[in-house]
Amino acid sequence: MQLLPVILSGGSGTRLWPVSREALPKPFMRVAGGGSLLQRTFERANRLPDVVATAVVTNLAYSYKTAEELMNERAASSLALLLEPEGRNTAPAVAVAALWAKAKFGGDVVLLVLPADHLIGSEEQFQVAAQEAAKVAVGGDLVLFGMRPSGPESGFGYIECGPRVGSSGACRVVRFVEKPSVEKASEYLASGNFVWNSGMFCFTADAILRAMDQYAPDVRNIAARVIAATDISGPQVTLDSASFSRFPSISLDYAVMERADRVTVIPSEFGWNDIGSWKAVAETVSQDEHGNATEGNVVLVDSRGTYVRSESRLVAAVGVDDLVVVDTPDAVLVAHKDSSQQVKDIVAKLREQGNLAATEHRTVDRPWGTYTTLVEGACYKVKRITVRPGRALSLQYHHKRAEHWVVVGGTALVQIGDQEFQTLPGDYRYIPLGEKHRLTNIGSELLELIEVQCGTYLGEDDIVRLVDNYGRA
Repeated sequence: MQLLPVILSGGSGTRLWPVSREALPKPFMRVAGGGSLLQRTFERANRLPDVVATAVVTNLAYSYKTAEELMNERAASSLALLLEPEGRNTAPAVAVAALWAKAKFGGDVVLLVLPADHLIGSEEQFQVAAQEAAKVAVGGDLVLFGMRPSGPESGFGYIECGPRVGSSGACRVVRFVEKPSVEKASEYLASGNFVWNSGMFCFTADAILRAMDQYAPDVRNIAARVIAATDISGPQVTLDSASFSRFPSISLDYAVMERADRVTVIPSEFGWNDIGSWKAVAETVSQDEHGNATEGNVVLVDSRGTYVRSESRLVAAVGVDDLVVVDTPDAVLVAHKDSSQQVKDIVAKLREQGNLAATEHRTVDRPWGTYTTLVEGACYKVKRITVRPGRALSLQYHHKRAEHWVVVGGTALVQIGDQEFQTLPGDYRYIPLGEKHRLTNIGSELLELIEVQCGTYLGEDDIVRLVDNYGRA
């Protein structure tokens, strides 16, 4: 048997703002115990037996960050990135992954589909469940992982379990229930034959494609056109944008799983947490005798049941109960634990106001390094820019701003027009409005400079890229 983990790494994670934002979403979030959610999912999948490769389906905008996160991990040499031009939910993602996998490994390859933003408490029990699911999937079933409920949770979907399948612990799926009321969830818990729908799947490439032929032919046909128009030979597969845009936005559950006949669920107890809110994050952090959980530089006095996360400065709280406090360099969230699902409404309000804090951090990752906005006024903006050794910004120009660069660390090669200048710490370069320019780190250390922008418009969309090493021109 050949096993191919397919990691779905997308979404904006708005319930985990201000740490998770569209420009750097939840899969890249660091959690207690070390590493990002994406790294931990990748490591967990690659410790399974019979893994022939791992595919990560993610947005084209996250390709460089995904590669950086996983380049040093075990088995990264067999990593493939399937890069979507835009998000279209899980059914299109699985369809293109299945067609890609069939072309590479044959139709009997077993796909283990895992969201990148889940935590697993017991890896040993996860491995047992995954191997059981793979054995059932070889027989042609579409397999889900169901979590035995620990309480009447109304925020999850439920699956009703039917008769056992053969001698395994797997059961036929009777029906799906989408986020029931607390009263209904209590009934399901008491019945003993309902599990939470984890959003993890297992099936052969041929089995899921046959099911799509029958239940979601539009998704299947568009996926075929996407793959036909895409070069799938390399480790980074940029999916054809013209055909991909025709996909409907639909989940795999709605498109196939809730309609197909041979659907099986593996009831499991491996400590699953989908990290869907700050309350869920707090449950992953060790607590003191008063039920408080803290990360970073935090002091609590006379407080109970409170979670505080600080990314840099000291955060102190006195006499508070059941709060979530998350402090980042450019935003602070304060919420009651029971209202943590409503954080997404804050993001919606910020979007309405045109506030960039809805989607970006003060420090923004780029393929070449980072930039941090230090101060901004009506006609000026000051940034700190870092460029990794050997990396370069695009050759570009701006319609509405001029730029002033002062190198404060490292060695830069600055191109202005058709001339190039080696630029050392303390040196200054001026880039006039409309002049093409480029910045390259030609040293062995991190390049750091201060940029002052002056102009009538200072948005990031006033960049015309002429040449780019990262496919953005």
